Parts: sequence; C-alpha cells; structure tokens
Amino acid sequence: MAKKPKHSVSVSAQKDPSSNTSPSSFKTPKHINYNDSDSLNPAWRVSNLETVDPFGWHKITDQETMNVIREKLKGFESMTWHEILIKAKKQNHSIQREKLCPDAQKRLRALNLDDQDDFVSLRVTGEQRIWGIKQHNVLLLLWWDPGHKICPISKN
Repeated sequence: MAKKPKHSVSVSAQKDPSSNTSPSSFKTPKHINYNDSDSLNPAWRVSNLETVDPFGWHKITDQETMNVIREKLKGFESMTWHEILIKAKKQNHSIQREKLCPDAQKRLRALNLDDQDDFVSLRVTGEQRIWGIKQHNVLLLLWWDPGHKICPISKN
C-alpha cells in the first residue's frame, strides 16, 4: 500500500498573475561598440614618448607642471574620445601631418612616423599641448609642446 503524502498540494485550475502591470518592452542597449573608438575612454601609452629636442618631455623640470599634466590626463580618462575631440574640439583636436611645423615633420621622418596622417593635440593649459598618435582608443604620447610651436595658430 502506498503512503499518503504528508502535505496535500492543491493546484488551482486558474492561475492569476500577482501584478497588474506589464513589464516594459523598452530596452536600453548595454553593449559597447568596440569598433567605434570615439565611444571609448582614452588610454595612454608612453613607449614613444620623446625625451630629446625639439619637443621632448625632458624639458619639464618642475613638479608643478608634471602635476598639471597628470591631472589633465586623469580628467580625460573619465571622458570618451567623442567628448575630448568632438565636443571640445576647439581645445583638443586631430591635426593633419602637413599642418605641423617643419621641425616636427623632420622629427617624424627621423622616427619613421611620417606615414601617419593625423596627430592629436590635447590642450593642457594656455599654450601647453600634449601631442600623440591615436590608435583605436589609445593615445601614443609623443611630444610635449609648452609653447604651441608644433602647430602654431596664425593670428590675423
């Protein structure tokens, strides 16, 4: 003889949902398009950082300037490349190689980087600029330009 269950389970023939509202059909995409580097945060690479004249980082001799540069780069890390280069394009922008000064173009040839078409200029303060080559979301830091001489602006 079979045992009877200790608890009897009553299955209702009719099931009602416990909520009167329907779930939202609107979905927010959570996928990041890694092919679009403008939607990504920047990263920095220092392997190409120049420490020779005419635009070397060796010219930075005071801790205050290094702190300002560090804080500026740190601030950029919380932004996307779109925010840095598009929304703030008056201060930070891509520059074609042909627009660089003759000394910069000569240095690029010496470094075998004259095949690069565009370079990124990031404003630190006033005339101070950081120059690099953007590869996907990484900026290869190249030059320190404290006097805005690599790509001088013409004042008409």
